[in-house]
Amino acid sequence: MSRADIPPMTAPRRAIGLALALVLAGALSGCAPGRAVEAGQVLYGLASGPPDPDRVERRVKTPTVDGRQRTMDVYRPAERQARAALVLVPGVAPEGRRDPRLVAFAERLALARFAVVVPEIAKLRALRVSAADSEPIADALRYAATAEHASGKAGLVAISYGVAPAVIAALKPGTRDRVAFLVSIGGYLDAEAVITFFTTGRYRKPGDAAWRDGTPHPYGKWVFVRSNAARLDDPADRELLTRMAERKLADPKAPIDDLVADLGPAGRSVYRLLTNRDPARVPRLIAALPAPIRREIAALDLSRRELSALDAPVYLVHGRDDRIIPHTESIALKAALPANRAELYLVDDLAHVDLGSPGPDDGLALVSLIYNVLGERDRLASRDREDTGRDTAKTPAVEGR
Repeated sequence: MSRADIPPMTAPRRAIGLALALVLAGALSGCAPGRAVEAGQVLYGLASGPPDPDRVERRVKTPTVDGRQRTMDVYRPAERQARAALVLVPGVAPEGRRDPRLVAFAERLALARFAVVVPEIAKLRALRVSAADSEPIADALRYAATAEHASGKAGLVAISYGVAPAVIAALKPGTRDRVAFLVSIGGYLDAEAVITFFTTGRYRKPGDAAWRDGTPHPYGKWVFVRSNAARLDDPADRELLTRMAERKLADPKAPIDDLVADLGPAGRSVYRLLTNRDPARVPRLIAALPAPIRREIAALDLSRRELSALDAPVYLVHGRDDRIIPHTESIALKAALPANRAELYLVDDLAHVDLGSPGPDDGLALVSLIYNVLGERDRLASRDREDTGRDTAKTPAVEGR
C-alpha cells in the first residue's frame, strides 16, 4: 500500500547543512537570530528521523468535546514546556494517526515546543475522504485551543487530501476563531481539477486556458474509487469497485478486466471517468456520476467555499513535481484566499509530500516556512501569557483525560 500522503522524515544531510548556512545568513540580514537558527535545527531534525523516544511524551486522550467523545494522540516535549498547540491532520493512509512517519513528524513538532494533537479520523484511515472528516478535526481544534497550552487558539497543519476537511473545519463558526494559523502540505482548491489530473494527466495554471501534461501517480485515482465505492446504491457495484481499488492500490499493474465486465450502470459511470483521457469531457462525466458521489465531490471542493471567512495566516507548501495533486492547485488556493493572507512555498524536489534532494532555493524556502511557523508559535505563547498568566487554559466545553 502506498504511503504517498504521509510526510517523509528523511532528506540528504548535505541539503540540511546548506539550509543551516542559508538561515544563518538570513539571521545576519535582519531575522530574529535565535528563531532563525532554531528553524534550521528543526529542518535538520526532520531529516534525521525519529528522535530519542525519551525526549517526547505521547499520551492517548479521549476528551469529551461539546458532548462528543474523541480519541487523539497528544505529543509534548519531555524536557521543556510547550509554547503553543497545533492540530496535525494526517492524509489518506491505512495506519492513520499511528503511521510511523506521521508519528516521527509529530514528535519533531513536539521538540519544536508545540503540543501536537493528532485526531483519530477513521474514514481517512479507511482510505475514504469525506467532508464529514471536518467534524473530528474541528473538535480537535477546540480541544487543543482550550486544553493544550494555548489561550483559545491553536495552529492547524494538514496533509494532502486532509487539507480540504481541515479548511472546512477552520471555516466553521464554532472553530473559526480558534485557528491561529494553517499550514497546507500538498493541498488543493478545485476538486474537479484534481480529478482531471489523476484521470487524464492534464492540468493548467489558474487563468491559463492551455493544458499542461503531467504523469499522475495511480494512488490518487484508486483512493478516489475506494473512497466513493460505498456511496453507490448497488451492492454489487460497491463490491466490484472496492475490489478494483484494493487490487490497484496493492499493485498498480494488477488486471481488473474480470471485475469491469460485471459492473452495473452506476459502476460503469465511475469507470468511464477513470478511463477517460480527455480533460474537456471530465465535467460531463462527473455530472453523470451517482448523486451521492457528486454531492461529496461538491462538499470537498474548496472553490465553492467562502474562503474569505478564514481569518488566519495560511502557509502553503507544494512540490512542482507533485504526481498526486498538481502544484497549480496551491497557486489557485493562494489566489482564492484574501489578499496578503497566504504565503506560498513552491519547491522543485517535493514529490507530493516526499522530499528528495533539495537545492539551495528549496532549502531556503523550507527554512523560511519553518521560521514563520515558529513565529506563529511565539506569538501564541505571548498571547497565552498575556491572556491567562499560565500555560494551560481549560473551558467547560472540553473534558479530557
